[in-house]
Amino acid sequence: MPKARIIEAETKEMDFLDHLEELRWRLIKALLSILGMGIITFTFSDRILEWLLLPTRNLPVPITLQVLKIQGLFMLKFSIAIWGGVILAIPFVVYQIWAFVAPALYQEERRWGSGLIIGVTLAFIVGVGFAYYVLIPYAIAFLAGVGIADIARNISIEFYIKFVLQLLLATGLIFQMPVASFLLSKMGILTPQFLTRHWRLAVVVIAIVAAIITPPDPVSMIIMAVPLLLLYAVSIIISAVAQPRQGRRGKREQSALAG
Repeated sequence: MPKARIIEAETKEMDFLDHLEELRWRLIKALLSILGMGIITFTFSDRILEWLLLPTRNLPVPITLQVLKIQGLFMLKFSIAIWGGVILAIPFVVYQIWAFVAPALYQEERRWGSGLIIGVTLAFIVGVGFAYYVLIPYAIAFLAGVGIADIARNISIEFYIKFVLQLLLATGLIFQMPVASFLLSKMGILTPQFLTRHWRLAVVVIAIVAAIITPPDPVSMIIMAVPLLLLYAVSIIISAVAQPRQGRRGKREQSALAG
């Protein structure tokens, strides 16, 4: 093999190993941010637990939450710390992902970083707020009201907290739809024409998602599906605004062909 090819192969291998090393450190930093936020969450786990229990008050059919294991409360606080660490660390995790991807982007695209992190954080907060103040109270009231009046509603507090935290996290992630639309449209991967053309498929997917993350009744499914449809409409508008100019798209295609 010619010496020039050997040097080129070694350079590519070093670049690949450098990328792996960079990815490893980004993953470590992301995990450390989750760990740090988890420790903070554990410190305030009693107050967070009280906040998570608020939707159970003033229900039409009262429920009784109980601990079924002697170590139940400790494991519950530990579970809250893990989930809280993941939720609170999302901006830091997004930053680490962006910092890893940014060197491969154009100079103009690298300026999206701060706006992207702010957008992800705000969209997640709005999603969590919607789940906590709208979706979860109705879901708990519906589920508690199912059954016979003579049957006591004694529910494991571990299952209740897991149910609430899963809804909070899932709804916060789903509300990232406009942010994802902006990013993909800016990169030329997504277009408003594509979103508009496939709106029927989007409605089916949204209905399936709403049915999965909500209790099995049509009202709660509609409560979740309506904001998702609105988010899809907002995503189309954002995609139209963020769509790159034709000249920029042509430049990207030429660069891709040249590469």
